[in-house]
Amino acid sequence: MKSIRNIAIIAHVDHGKTTLIDQLLKQSQIFRQNQVVQERFLDSNDLERERGITILSKNISIPYKETKINLIDTPGHADFGGEVERVLKMADGVLLLVDAFEGPMPQTRFVLEKALHLHLMPIIVINKIDRPENRPEEVLDEIYDLFIDLGANEDQLDFPVVYASGRDGWSVKELNDERKDLTSLLDVIVENISQPEIFDGTVQMQITTLDYSDYVGVIGIGRVYRGTLRKGENLSIIKRDGSVKPVAIKQLFTFEGLERKEVEECETGDICAIVGVEKLDIGDTIADSENPEPLPIIAIDEPTISMNFTVNTSPFYGKEGKYVTSRHLRDRLYKELEHNVALRIEETGSPDTYKVSGRGVLHLSILLENMRREGYELAVGAPKVIYKSIDGKKAEPIEELVVDVPHASAGKVIEIVGQRRGELVKMEQKGSLTKLEFHIPSRGIMGLRNKLLTATSGEGIMHHRFYQYEFFKGSITQRQNGVLISMHEGQATAYAINSLQDRGTFFIDPGDIVYTGQIVGEYNKEFDIEVHVQRGKKLTNMRAAGADKAAKIVPAKKFTLEESLEFIRDDELVEITPKSIRMRKLYLDTHTRKRYNLKKL
Repeated sequence: MKSIRNIAIIAHVDHGKTTLIDQLLKQSQIFRQNQVVQERFLDSNDLERERGITILSKNISIPYKETKINLIDTPGHADFGGEVERVLKMADGVLLLVDAFEGPMPQTRFVLEKALHLHLMPIIVINKIDRPENRPEEVLDEIYDLFIDLGANEDQLDFPVVYASGRDGWSVKELNDERKDLTSLLDVIVENISQPEIFDGTVQMQITTLDYSDYVGVIGIGRVYRGTLRKGENLSIIKRDGSVKPVAIKQLFTFEGLERKEVEECETGDICAIVGVEKLDIGDTIADSENPEPLPIIAIDEPTISMNFTVNTSPFYGKEGKYVTSRHLRDRLYKELEHNVALRIEETGSPDTYKVSGRGVLHLSILLENMRREGYELAVGAPKVIYKSIDGKKAEPIEELVVDVPHASAGKVIEIVGQRRGELVKMEQKGSLTKLEFHIPSRGIMGLRNKLLTATSGEGIMHHRFYQYEFFKGSITQRQNGVLISMHEGQATAYAINSLQDRGTFFIDPGDIVYTGQIVGEYNKEFDIEVHVQRGKKLTNMRAAGADKAAKIVPAKKFTLEESLEFIRDDELVEITPKSIRMRKLYLDTHTRKRYNLKKL
């Protein structure tokens, strides 16, 4: 195959990107050759499949006529911006996938802005045309508006449009065309995306993604920008700090379908994987040994949220996890730094606690979820935003928040977001929904999702992305209610929970074993209260009418990991183990807690 096309697929979460790629693979017969029948093939890790989001970028190639099309799957969520920026460097064009009903969303805007800055050629795919409430013409107008907002040049505004249904596996250039397969989409890619440019000079390749194999160690993935990369040749590696070291590549792979195929050499413009280079980092340049020239360093967005990760100190320490010591925690966090470039880790002075900063609560909660599945046990503090100083004034991160709600709930949503210093910047009708756009401090986003779901009876959909740093907006009232704290350790009884139900909402069920200082529920009032949830019923030989009525216990409110992180206050922790997620007070002992609260006053 002589000609190559490198294209990145960008879309908002749940606009059908991974499903569309599945269909492309099926129709190009790659699935049949590999006997792969798995749905959503590119969402390969368990977390991606459960949540329906892409977290890590993937590379595959599709042969079409005489062309090899390298497809790069990018994450759709702004919290994984570090991943997005790197992979766009490998592409010459982008396939922008937009839902035919929802239209462009904040994360679409986030990734598209990055792509336009890199002068990549866009192709628009309006997907899910088979949706009952589709509105492709209006969505296309919204896309034009978005391009103009982002300052696209005239060439970029002259983009081709394809209408598709990823689920049913067809695409058309005009809505009235016959709907049979995806060849029209592949034709548009080949016709509109340029062949990689060939520059004169010695070899240059930049590492944009890292993979790991237990057999061969670190695998570096990137694009050859200049020259031909050959296996076994004497080369140099240029690190971020400018230092140069000699290296030799032991194995070289290119992407063929879903597989990696070992080759002797890789030409300009192709995407390849290299094995045998120790201590690879993202952004490193592999260059000629005689004439080492570095490629521009990849810029990564700064973190906006930080959390303290600490060793689990609860009475249930070590009961459920395999890795529980501070050494285990430290090794795992520093291992994550090797490929998670948007992450920062700082030592705090305490040997058991590390300050971890990331792009958002989702970014850090995915790391925590992965750690807990690997058998780690730890505790984390409440997320805090990272402040900056601009012109000597305190500045904080502001997010762009988009909420889609039924018309009747729009007023309630505006009121709730307004209480958190959110400013309404745009409001428009979208079918049976109202689309509200706000600028809101990152502090105001924490704990907002639950409030909005309650106010809209579960029908509100919210998305947000980092917008910019602005001067401090003033204080925001955080969680109003106090919590119910367990007084003793032991098994909670139905009798005790039943008699305490009017005090608040419980997070535990009868039979759950809890410890002193664990948060077992949310109190109806503003302060915290200790409750005795292990109390049993005293047995007497006296009979009384109605004494043994069946206890009617309201089902416990269960929190996901992100909801727990957004719920806790500064004097509380989330305890994370492979089997449980519990919330607890920082100081489990009543007297220590009282002394801490007095100091704060």
